[in-house]
Amino acid sequence: MAFPGRGADQVGFERAELMRILDLYGRMVAAGEWRDYAMDFDRHAATFAAFRRAAERPQARLEKRPALRSKQGMWTLFGEHGQVLKRGHDLAGVLAPMERRLLKAVDD
Repeated sequence: MAFPGRGADQVGFERAELMRILDLYGRMVAAGEWRDYAMDFDRHAATFAAFRRAAERPQARLEKRPALRSKQGMWTLFGEHGQVLKRGHDLAGVLAPMERRLLKAVDD
């Protein structure tokens, strides 16, 4: 998705994607897991990072990289230390590890 006035080749999140991401973020905030987030958009990728505390590195980072759409999938979920937790073509499938973490946090 391109934003007018910001360069025709900037990657962004579509409304449905952002709604799904922010829904998970809101539930993680309610569970006490996350407290802050940041988004970054450039020519190659759109990134959503969720933080436990603002002064730390992100606990989770979701990246949309359309150039990888035909390869391993344009969605990648990174963990706190930069490790790839999940890759795929479907946003819901890539968010599944965070959904499971949310279930564990609610059960505790």
